[in-house]
Parts: sequence; structure tokens; C-alpha cells
Amino acid sequence: MRAATWAGVALMIVLGGVAGAPQAADSDWVLLGQRTVDHRADHDQIAVTKREGDFHRIALRVEGAPVQFYKVEVHYANGQVQEVELKDEIQAGSQSRAIDLTGKERVIESVVFNYRTDDIRDQKAVVELWGLG
Repeated sequence: MRAATWAGVALMIVLGGVAGAPQAADSDWVLLGQRTVDHRADHDQIAVTKREGDFHRIALRVEGAPVQFYKVEVHYANGQVQEVELKDEIQAGSQSRAIDLTGKERVIESVVFNYRTDDIRDQKAVVELWGLG
């Protein structure tokens, strides 16, 4: 295979990985809530008030300072809980992978996340929760 073809395949793989992430221009992703976090806590919760629809995927976006995530729990309105291992450090201005939600009724009530963030010049991180319907 020629080098130009390999370069094209590599570009498609890179772009394909970015396509699932929440972007401001992508109207299918909806901001479900946000929480300011700092180095004093190790877990927090974002309550979701958009109950008019269910969601198939979620993603966490971080602004301000990096956040090391350990675990995410998605609490559904029907009482079920989905636990997701998310052992990623997300830099400011970046987001997690798109997380697939399981089950038939995926109306999200809240998302609880365990994390660590460092005290960087008293800069706090803002964690945004995005949903894809």
C-alpha cells in the first residue's frame, strides 16, 4: 500500500475518534449540568434536570484545571445505577470518551463521580456533563 493511502487511513481513524466527542457545533449533544470541583473533595454529583428525554451516551468535559477520574455512577430515574470505570486524567479543555449507557429507560437523574484534582494556583476545575439522545 502506498504511503499516501496509509496517511489517508490514519487520518480517518483520528477523525473517527473525535466524531463521538461533544463539540459546541454538534447540536445532538446537550449540556446536562456542571459542577465546580477542587482539591478538597474526592467525589461530587451533578443533578440532571432535563427529564424530557433519555440519553444513549454521556461524556465529561473539563475546564479550568485537569481532573483525574476514577469511577462514574449514572443514576437513572427508574432507580437503576450504572457504574463506569473511568481511570482517565482529563486535561482542561478536553473531554472523556463517549460512555455508552445501558438499559431501555435511560432517563438520567444524576451522575456521581469519584475524582482527584490538584491545587494548581488555586485554580478550580469545572466538570460538565454532556448527553447524546
